[in-house]
Amino acid sequence: MRSTQQFSITLPHEIAQLVRSKVAAGEYATESEVIRDGLRSLMARDRAVEAWLREQVVPACDAVKADPSRRLSPEQVRAALAGGDAKASGTRTWDGG
Repeated sequence: MRSTQQFSITLPHEIAQLVRSKVAAGEYATESEVIRDGLRSLMARDRAVEAWLREQVVPACDAVKADPSRRLSPEQVRAALAGGDAKASGTRTWDGG
């Protein structure tokens, strides 16, 4: 039994050219290898996003629900992102409103 499945796909011209150029440069032996590597990267990114949501976002939301005084105003978030407000750093969480 084959461990692969054949697909026929349509790509925008610029993506198709990128795939061809990767093969022509010797970075990959075939177009299929380029696509497989890209899909593996996508799967890794998806796993990283899922882990971030599970490990950081959900606990932060739970912390705000448990203690609403930890919320930050949009102005505090902007100041923290701009580096202008030390009080906005740390464990406090933005309330989105």
